Amino acid sequence: MRSLAATLFLFTCLPSIVFADPATECGGSSQVEIGACVADTLQRVDATVDIYLDFAMRSAAELDEVTGRTVAVPALEAAQAAWSVYRDEHCGYVGATFGGGSGTRIGINSCRIELGRSRAAELMRYVQ
Repeated sequence: MRSLAATLFLFTCLPSIVFADPATECGGSSQVEIGACVADTLQRVDATVDIYLDFAMRSAAELDEVTGRTVAVPALEAAQAAWSVYRDEHCGYVGATFGGGSGTRIGINSCRIELGRSRAAELMRYVQ
């Protein structure tokens, strides 16, 4: 019975939590308010990615120095460049799915926030 109750909870309550997006986090009563909030959040996420990338670069440089090889820094630079292109292209696709509607910019920025948060976490996995 507990198993059934837990399953029902997961399928009824968690999707709203798990699938919440940055626009939903912002709340607001108008697209203008939501758009401003999402834009502010994107700036903070981009700044966080930059900070974490700096940490990762320092760690990669330290690793290259310790090992006497020059592979970690160039690999991280290439990975970051590829991620930036992916984020731009993928979020452009997400924007295209709005069909030119008024929420397009909110959708694009929300996508960029989600991918940026994921990238920041991924960068910190390799900081030593």
